[in-house]
Amino acid sequence: MPLIVTTTNTVEGRPVRDYISIVAGEAILGVNMFKDIAAGFRNIVGGRAGKYEEELRKGRETAILEMVAAAEALGADAVVGVDIDYETVGGQMLMITAAGTAVRLG
Repeated sequence: MPLIVTTTNTVEGRPVRDYISIVAGEAILGVNMFKDIAAGFRNIVGGRAGKYEEELRKGRETAILEMVAAAEALGADAVVGVDIDYETVGGQMLMITAAGTAVRLG
């Protein structure tokens, strides 16, 4: 059974037996100059910045996968209370962090 990942603090019908540890995964993305230029042009003429959206999706998935791997290594059944944060680093990079509590369910 795959590990359950949820933003809620509980899993319906499955009581938490053990709280193991806080787990996290991070992804740092550098957006290259051509994507910056294309996104800047889109901001002037309107529309969505598809390349940025794609990079954000990839970064979020990477951060979640790293968090899940950390939870699995601890023998967890689930990660509850998951929070995803976005921060800029050095003005040129974006850091995406996924963090939650690894638990064993009853």
